[in-house]
Amino acid sequence: MIVVEKISDVREIVKDRKVQGMSIGLVPTMGYLHEGHLSLIKKAKENSDFVCASIFVNPIQFGPNEDYNKYPRDVKRDIKLLEDNGCDLVFIPSVEEMYPNERLTTVSVRKITDKLCGAYRPGHFDGVCTVVTKLFNIFTPDIAVFGQKDAQQVAVIKKMVEDLNMPVEIIASPIVRDEDGLALSSRNTYLSDGERRAALILNKSLKEAEKILNDGEKSAEKIIDTVKNILESEPLCKVQYVSCVHPDTLEDLSIIGDKALIAIACYIGNTRLIDNLLWGVDV
Repeated sequence: MIVVEKISDVREIVKDRKVQGMSIGLVPTMGYLHEGHLSLIKKAKENSDFVCASIFVNPIQFGPNEDYNKYPRDVKRDIKLLEDNGCDLVFIPSVEEMYPNERLTTVSVRKITDKLCGAYRPGHFDGVCTVVTKLFNIFTPDIAVFGQKDAQQVAVIKKMVEDLNMPVEIIASPIVRDEDGLALSSRNTYLSDGERRAALILNKSLKEAEKILNDGEKSAEKIIDTVKNILESEPLCKVQYVSCVHPDTLEDLSIIGDKALIAIACYIGNTRLIDNLLWGVDV
C-alpha cells in the first residue's frame, strides 16, 4: 500500500493508474478505523480497480463546542488495517496541506442540511461538502463509498454531486453493527461500560420501529412516538431528535409509503450518537 501526504503525489499516482485503464475508488475517512470503515474498503474493492482512502480529521466540519481536539486518532493502526484489507493508497494530509491559505470558498448544499443533524450542527455540512469536493478534485474517483450510518451525509453528498455534475458515483454501504447491535462509531470509545450498555437502546428502538412498519403501520407520528418512548425509557439517554423522512429528499413524512428513513440522534452521557433505519430500500 502506498502512503502519501501530499496532494501532488496523489494526483501523479492516480493519473498513472488511469493511464493503465484502472478505475479509481475513494473512501474518505477521519481515521480511527473500525469494521464499518473496512466494509467501505471492501465495497470499494468490489466496484473499482484501485482503492484509495483518506484519513483527515477535517477541522471545518466541527463546531466551536465539538470534539475536534479530542477526536480519537491512531494513524499507525489505521495504516495497518487499511493495508491488511487491501487498500492500495492512503492519503494522510496535514491541515496545512488541505487548507494552506485563507479559505474564501465554501461548498454549501441548502435545504436538506437544515434538518436532522444539520439543525443542531450549524455549518457542519458546509465543512463536509467543502472537504469532500476537495477530495473529489484531488482523486478524481470513479466511485466513492460512504457509510449509511450517516444517512443525511449520504443524501447531502448525492445531491451535491447531482447539482454540480461531478463525474463520480456515490455508493452507500450498510451500517455495520457490533454483536450486540450497537452501530460502530469512532465515538463509541468515549462511552463508559455503563454508557455502552445504555447505548443499546438506540438499536432496540429502531428494531421496534421496523417491526411495526413491517406489520403495516403507516403513521409517521406513531413510529416517532414509539421510538421516542423506548429511548426515553433509558435514564442515560437524552434524545436530541427522532425523525421520519423520505430517504432521498429528507422531507418529513406524515404517511409512510414504500420507503422511509427513521433517523435518531441521542446523547448517552456526554457522547452524541446517531443511528437510523432505512426501510423499504436496498443498500
